[in-house]
Amino acid sequence: MKTFLEEYKSKLITASEAAKFVKSGDRIYYSEFAIFPEAFDEALASRITELSDIYVASTCVTKAPLVATIDPEKKHVRYNDWHFGGASRKLHTMDLASYIPFTYHQAPRVVKKYLSHDISVVTTTPMDSNGYFNFGISNSMCGANLLKSKKIIVEINENVPYCCGGNFESIHISKIDHIIEGKNSPLAQVPKGKIQEVDRAIAKIILNEIEDGSTLQFGIGALPNIVGTLITESDLKDLGIHSEMLTDACIELYEAGKATGSKKQIDRYKLAYTFALGTKKLYDFLHNNPTCASYPVNYINDPRIIALNSKVISINNALEVDLFSQVASESDGPRHISGTGGQLDFIFGAFASKGGKGIIALSSTFTDKNGNIKSRIVPTLVPGSVVTTPRSIVHYVATEYGIVMLKGKSTWERAEGLISIAHPNFRDDLIKQANNMNIWVRSNKIA
Repeated sequence: MKTFLEEYKSKLITASEAAKFVKSGDRIYYSEFAIFPEAFDEALASRITELSDIYVASTCVTKAPLVATIDPEKKHVRYNDWHFGGASRKLHTMDLASYIPFTYHQAPRVVKKYLSHDISVVTTTPMDSNGYFNFGISNSMCGANLLKSKKIIVEINENVPYCCGGNFESIHISKIDHIIEGKNSPLAQVPKGKIQEVDRAIAKIILNEIEDGSTLQFGIGALPNIVGTLITESDLKDLGIHSEMLTDACIELYEAGKATGSKKQIDRYKLAYTFALGTKKLYDFLHNNPTCASYPVNYINDPRIIALNSKVISINNALEVDLFSQVASESDGPRHISGTGGQLDFIFGAFASKGGKGIIALSSTFTDKNGNIKSRIVPTLVPGSVVTTPRSIVHYVATEYGIVMLKGKSTWERAEGLISIAHPNFRDDLIKQANNMNIWVRSNKIA
């Protein structure tokens, strides 16, 4: 440890000193989600006007990078995000962020094959007694980016929980170039979404699809949390967790004795994940807890790995589903909202899992900004909308009016099924539109 401390002192610099390493034209990687290199970002922002053509990339940051907000004409820097959350969505609306299209499990391979960074700055735990800095709640693409970086800088935040692996959840001091002792800001928390009755109704339908011994994947939002709550109140048992995102719902299932992981074929007894977002309760639970296993996303989200567990139940949200059964989950027309993320990965993986089910869940209607109620089951997607899950891959679709399985179904069978779970007020028009599009729909078959 004495040797590690000596090396630590020799590599310790200020954020301002670290920012001076950046040259015009550099490509920079920031650590992802809630572990944001705040001190370095502030220092770089303070000198960004001295530079030009800087490329900064991260994934679903919970705080807008200063370097992106102070350069509205993009003369000095362009910010790029692999998955949009609220912060990047706002930046994109102001034309201050660009999206990087990808399928999540392929991200590390994309980086290794085609990308490299001049500087990577990642927020970590303080160094442990063995000389390691832990990536905390975001394993994800971190390791792959560091492998392709010319200079590695870690920014310490004492509030980052030490998250057990898994694999590649830490980096040794011998592999890094410089250390910043950061601002130690509390990690951003993502509270449970507001519970709507429509979400509760969908959750009850999904609950009927889950069996004892199922392995669960939860996406973000209120619905997965409600599903988790209903499971804790049910007779289900011996469930497993293998999810790109670890949430408070997962911890509640574990504490209720429901998520034992005893029937999993891989990572048995472990809550396996690639990043975590939730409340302080979740972060405290993760700290030094060997119940949880943090892995890079090319393991957690690889459909071949997902399918090794049986009865995988994947639950993800969508914005729209059209009568051709195309799923749009990331944009409303050209307005970018989210990203592909792991939805496609888990639809593939769940289908390949013995007894698995990949479920797309959405409310049957929404209210637009003008107060008009509109259907989420539509004849065709809004022009410009990005197809997240193509019709050839979609498996199950659920609304508060039911659930339909679409594999092996013809175009008219799919349309009839989707119309049957649309809001009743829109079904007649959907039948008419389907027939106008030469999808032969029989109205007497719509429940």
